[in-house]
Amino acid sequence: MSETAQRRGRGRRPAGEVREGVLRAAADLLLSEGIKAVTFDRVASAAGSSKMTLYKWWPSAGALAAEAYFAHSEHQLEFPDTGDIRADLTAQLRSFVRLLTHEGERTREGTGSVLAGLIGVAQTDPELSAAFSEHYSAPRRALAVAAFEKARDRGQLRAGIDLGILVDQLWGACYNRLLIPDAPLTEDYAVALVNNALDGAAAR
Repeated sequence: MSETAQRRGRGRRPAGEVREGVLRAAADLLLSEGIKAVTFDRVASAAGSSKMTLYKWWPSAGALAAEAYFAHSEHQLEFPDTGDIRADLTAQLRSFVRLLTHEGERTREGTGSVLAGLIGVAQTDPELSAAFSEHYSAPRRALAVAAFEKARDRGQLRAGIDLGILVDQLWGACYNRLLIPDAPLTEDYAVALVNNALDGAAAR
């Protein structure tokens, strides 16, 4: 029996299952061919869904691509909480760099070029820009700030530190090396960033 016949026999798929399939199909196209490959036509065909369903949930293909990237990367960017902010920051930033530069045993290369493409298109696509902020950058920033607040409460960070600027110093530096390839983005660089941020630059 064909998959289509089996699906018809089961009746209409739950909305959550359909949405998950669409995001997975969009992520596969995004990671294998880049942002230009993510069109409603191609995603609907790959996911076995209708374009009308996609239009109902996403205002544009760019917005779908941004959410698909978040869905793909979310589990790889969880923020550890061991009680040691230096160890947690180092682990998280190294995971971020690994996501961008390679994916371990997976066959795909890292998602750095994909992320750079999303950021580039977001400069002229307001719907993608809004989705990128809602589903990816703002949640990631909130997780980092929450971790810093806990560390500050434990006495591991000074009371007056601007936590938002600390986020910019660490992850912003990684984005800088991703988008302006004057120097490599490596895990050693991630470790050095954490040490520089936590130890400070002024002579003691």
